[in-house]
Amino acid sequence: MVEFIPLLMFLVVCLVLMAGYPVALSLSGTALIFALVGFATGTFDMAFLHALPNRLFGTIKNTTLIAVPLFVFMGVMLEKSRLAEDLLESMADLLKGFRSGLGLSVVLVGALLAASTGIVGATVVTMGLMSLPTMLKRGYSSSQATGIICATGTLGQIIPPSIALVLLGDILSSAYQQAQLSMGIFTPKVVSIGDLFVGAIIPGVILVLLYCLYVVLFIKPAAPEEGDEPLPQHGLSRAMLNLLPPILLIVAVLGSILSGAATPTEAAGVGAFGATLLALFKRQLSFGRLREVAQSTTEVTSMVFLILIGAAVFSLVFRGFGGEEMVEQFLTGLPGGLVGATILVMLLIFVLGFVLDFIEITFVVVPIVGPVLLAMGLDPVWLGIMIAINLQTSFLTPPFGFALFYLRGVAPASVETKEMYRGVIPFIGIQLLLMLMLSLWPALATWLPGLVYN
Repeated sequence: MVEFIPLLMFLVVCLVLMAGYPVALSLSGTALIFALVGFATGTFDMAFLHALPNRLFGTIKNTTLIAVPLFVFMGVMLEKSRLAEDLLESMADLLKGFRSGLGLSVVLVGALLAASTGIVGATVVTMGLMSLPTMLKRGYSSSQATGIICATGTLGQIIPPSIALVLLGDILSSAYQQAQLSMGIFTPKVVSIGDLFVGAIIPGVILVLLYCLYVVLFIKPAAPEEGDEPLPQHGLSRAMLNLLPPILLIVAVLGSILSGAATPTEAAGVGAFGATLLALFKRQLSFGRLREVAQSTTEVTSMVFLILIGAAVFSLVFRGFGGEEMVEQFLTGLPGGLVGATILVMLLIFVLGFVLDFIEITFVVVPIVGPVLLAMGLDPVWLGIMIAINLQTSFLTPPFGFALFYLRGVAPASVETKEMYRGVIPFIGIQLLLMLMLSLWPALATWLPGLVYN
């Protein structure tokens, strides 16, 4: 019976999370209750919790995680500076006359926002407020319009700079070192957030192209697109002027990483400073707005680090009950070896995405299965990109897809929730298609990092 305690502990924490309790308290509270019961029954050694202060100190002094508040600051500043409004208007002007031009504009602007902010909620809400009424008026059905907006908003999960990739990179770095040490490699190689950023570029571009292809081939507005006349020269100049600032910011952030001139953390500082300059040039920067941005950044960052602390407690107690050995024995004993274990883990993450947020899955599941899969021979960059795309589907899968919640909050009452659910299904299929492509051609994720860093 004792050997099943780790499994019971995992199930209980999932139930507590689904009940709506705060993530950090759910992780740490469940773990401590199990630890106390285990100590009372003689099945848990409290010495495992003696490592907690070192874990917390390691989290605090981890310079990689400084990228989290900096990227959040960049994203919130760009949201407050109304960059998205100018972008959507300019892109819609450039695509006048194209079939489903407005839908294409939403996809392309969402991709630019994803590469500028990396925050899913801000992108979905902003695009919903700006484009949903216009799309409905132009003849797009409720399911078509909401599906495009929700799916486009989730691009911030995979297109760098992405908060999800920052968190995944930090966890996979530790998991990769742990896996190599378990294999007797005492000079372990490292995998960095920069590796994941570079590895996500080609899959991210492919995903945007697949979205655009779907919109062009399968989405037909009932009403003709307005404004088929060519864009005047002054309108073209204005559109290009609005597109230039975010493109320059993307080049500054990703270019500094790709060129090796800056680490992801340093590039995050460049992005935060650049976003502030853009807000200043657009005359959207004031003391009150700066205070709003700082407050939002503090709230998001505090949430992330509290969850990190809760996850540290959970992992220590899980290890104390022998959970790591149980998972390793289970995955290595599956038929199909590495392929079977990988498929099972991806299915588990996909199913958990129906009910849990990506942060919860990242901090609970990945530290448990990551070291085992990496020790079995998986490439850490490929695994990170696959998990990121898989987690991206968690924003779209009903009933608890957070992109659906974000859009539901700003969509008019005439748009039914079941229409939103119907609209995202094709885009979930596209994301799964991309995962299949990565499974068949792993070089889509691993070739560019090898080229850049070697």
